[in-house]
Amino acid sequence: MASSYCLVDVSYLNKLLEMERRGMNNVYQKLLIASMAISAVFLFNSCRQSVRDISPVEEKAKNKVVLAYVFVENNLIQPEQIAAKKLTHINYAFANIENGVIKKGFDSDEQNFEILNTLKKQNPDLKVLISVGGWTWSGNFSDMALTEESRSKFAKSAVEFVRKYKLDGIDIDWEYPGLPGIGNTHRPEDKKNYTLLLKALRDELDKYESEDNKHYLTTVAAGAADEFVEATEMGEVARYLDFVNLMTYDFCVAEADPITGHHTCLYTNPDAPKDISTHHAVQNFIRAGVPSDKIVIGAAFYGQAWGEVDSKNNGLFQPGKPASIDSSYKSIRTELEGNYGFKRYWDDVAKAPYLYSHSRRIFISYDDAVSVKLKCNYVIDQQLRGIMFWEYNGDYQNELLSIMAETLLRK
Repeated sequence: MASSYCLVDVSYLNKLLEMERRGMNNVYQKLLIASMAISAVFLFNSCRQSVRDISPVEEKAKNKVVLAYVFVENNLIQPEQIAAKKLTHINYAFANIENGVIKKGFDSDEQNFEILNTLKKQNPDLKVLISVGGWTWSGNFSDMALTEESRSKFAKSAVEFVRKYKLDGIDIDWEYPGLPGIGNTHRPEDKKNYTLLLKALRDELDKYESEDNKHYLTTVAAGAADEFVEATEMGEVARYLDFVNLMTYDFCVAEADPITGHHTCLYTNPDAPKDISTHHAVQNFIRAGVPSDKIVIGAAFYGQAWGEVDSKNNGLFQPGKPASIDSSYKSIRTELEGNYGFKRYWDDVAKAPYLYSHSRRIFISYDDAVSVKLKCNYVIDQQLRGIMFWEYNGDYQNELLSIMAETLLRK
């Protein structure tokens, strides 16, 4: 529509110029010229308005984030297995905290940093960050963040780490400020100290931006539960962050929840045992003061599995116990779908898939191609920053990653 308006506009202007060239100067002709000029201006403005209307659609891919958490422990990354062109960021998991400073988590880290940096030959815009902490290594955060001196000590060590290994930033994965996690040290002061830690880190990184001629990134992995928002000052924290990786998964976990449910749903089903979902978490963070364009939602390349689940409602929202089964997306696609009695079902309220085997009485909640596509559409509709996922090696032939890249990056 915009192009046709512009073409009409140009033809009007050409006619005006031709009439002026011929010296047509009677009253009628002047009125005609004026009329056509007004029409030209109107149509030109319509053209500009049409371009403005279309621009948000055309510019959707700009500045969107598609971020992979890569967790290989002591293994070496195989660069040919990373689809670098489909990613904007890689968060390498995890570095640890020892004696108040950042430490490599695994013996292979240094080699893996070199390997990840070589991927920038394929994608010069790719950013590689070190993620600190995680579920099992968050026990030292509270002590480290306790005083101005201890925060400064960590920040200096973190920046030195980033510069030494030629990384692009730091992702703080404190699980969780003011909350026990897996029995970690925590205290009420964590609420303020979490903010001050991110400020200290941002201030320290800023000292080297001019010298290194680059912007170093600060991000966090944030819990999606209401308790995380209550235990932090996310509106203030967001001032010091490039974006927030919102962990919109593990809503329901078999080890902790005796009732089956969606662990990474987009919306809450009213029948669910918990009022939690991606949308619920996003709205909570926005209300807490986090700008929508700093929110990156999460997808799961793995499932949560329950066993001994009754067949009522095909296993959804039924009592169950933890099941020992490989529920990575790769395993679901290659081993479980269509085998052992497993059948895929869809909750159209929650916009979430699940598998259930009547013969084995096993229920699995997970993300698939449909739910990931809907999450990407949600990112666009809600004007969020992007999508991230745990963990890269759980995908099957880059199926889920490709949907993210095609929808958000047009790659």
